[in-house]
Amino acid sequence: MVAARVPLWAVCVLRMTLATVYFQEEFLDGERWRNRWVQSANDSQFGHFRLSSGKFYGHKEKDKGLQTTQNGRFYAISARFKPFSNKGKTLVIQYTVKHEQKMDCGGGYIKVFPADIDQKNLNGKSQYYIMFGPDICGFDIKKVHVILHFKNQYHSNKKSIRCKVDGFTHLYTLILRPDLTYEVKIDSQSIEAGSIEYDWNLTSLKKMEKSSAESKDWAQAKDDKSQDWEKHFLDASASKPSDWNSELDGDWQAPMLQKPPYQDGLKPEGIDKDVWLHQKMKNTNYLTEYDLSEFENIGAIGLELWQVRSGTIFDNFLITDDEEYAENFGKATWGETKGPEREMDAIQAKEEVKKAREEDEEEMLMDKFNGQESNFRRFHRRDEF
Repeated sequence: MVAARVPLWAVCVLRMTLATVYFQEEFLDGERWRNRWVQSANDSQFGHFRLSSGKFYGHKEKDKGLQTTQNGRFYAISARFKPFSNKGKTLVIQYTVKHEQKMDCGGGYIKVFPADIDQKNLNGKSQYYIMFGPDICGFDIKKVHVILHFKNQYHSNKKSIRCKVDGFTHLYTLILRPDLTYEVKIDSQSIEAGSIEYDWNLTSLKKMEKSSAESKDWAQAKDDKSQDWEKHFLDASASKPSDWNSELDGDWQAPMLQKPPYQDGLKPEGIDKDVWLHQKMKNTNYLTEYDLSEFENIGAIGLELWQVRSGTIFDNFLITDDEEYAENFGKATWGETKGPEREMDAIQAKEEVKKAREEDEEEMLMDKFNGQESNFRRFHRRDEF
């Protein structure tokens, strides 16, 4: 019997239903975004956001996002969602950012907060779980921040991850996996990946707890071995072999017997530490409640940053547990508009060059006309004399 083939669209739909989407924002309902996003009132000088697709775009409506509007300002805004824990799950954080103003100094990163964040008082001192995204300032700082909150401290990735510095929209993706690996993508391309323990110079609580348990149990095993070894006794039923040569082989001694036998698979001739620990600990629950990439109460996402020149547009926010869903969402948003955006920018650039050339020609004609008129006046003045 031949199994029926499942159509590709059905597989995609199934994949989407398996994914958990904690937060998704595309700003497709106009000014209703203000009902979901809360502007911080902590400082009256905080800059304000507006909904805009910018001066050039791939799609006027789909490319609308939160745009900074005032130069030399701090910004603080956030949105809530149903709290969740990513324990034992992959965590994917993704969004697009467009530095239309060709950023010279300022942030383009986002922050993920615990559910108890005070949105009305959001500021630079507000505790966050994760900070991720580009930061640009001068010639020296052009990096992607990946900062994790662990054991009441903030820890930065020790690798230098370079961000995009042009004026186009770019897709930024951070993936934190339960096996303590991570990946950073820009425009769907992996640009950095590795171990959270190594790249943040941290030690997993799970690893610390496991090592402690192993050391304790191994020490106990050695003590048990010593105690049992003292219980050996001579085998009284044994007799000296007929070919035993006392001059060559030395004095004969009866073999040792052990009683009681070793437990848990331990053998008299020695203990294989790795094998024994595997048997001993395979049913031991030694894992702690949280670890390097586990956050128990994720409940908000926001922008808390500084910009010298405004104009950055943030859009297509996504938090999910499914890498494939994030990839498909990126293709359906940024992937659909990135090409048309660059085409519109190229057309505008040509128009600006044409306009500038026409203005220069007009200015040259005016200068020539003014020069001729000046010469005409000087000629008639000489005739008067």
